Amino acid sequence: MANTYTELHVQLVFAVKFRQALILPEWEVELHKYITGIVQNRGHQVLAINGMPDHMHVLLGWRPNQSISSLMMDVKGCSSSWINDQKMTKVKFRWQEGYGAFSYTRQELPRVKNYVLNQKEHHRKTTFVHEYRELLIEHGVKFDEKYIFSEPM
Repeated sequence: MANTYTELHVQLVFAVKFRQALILPEWEVELHKYITGIVQNRGHQVLAINGMPDHMHVLLGWRPNQSISSLMMDVKGCSSSWINDQKMTKVKFRWQEGYGAFSYTRQELPRVKNYVLNQKEHHRKTTFVHEYRELLIEHGVKFDEKYIFSEPM
């Protein structure tokens, strides 16, 4: 669109179905590259990507040519198909329904980028459920406890 200028930064957070720890260190970097490709092919820019065996964080420069829900459908659908086609897990890989999307100003980017890139260190101190609740509260998102990602059984 001519004469349309935006600067939008969003952190996406999404989990493996049933919060199973299926993202293995042996192929985690390849998954990050694959998801980065999906995001970039849709016109957005990945600023940081990282996660844990049971969830992912993607900080991106978002272009309003696509809705966040449409981007998440693409990311989850294409990446889970790729994981399954490559037989990277012994069970069928699926992402959990839903996601978190949190916006940030340019001034907040260094802090958030550091936060995303240091997920492994961060999760030595806190659980994903606690982290997710804190993100929702920090951003003033109203939520129903029954729909919050729960601890794995």
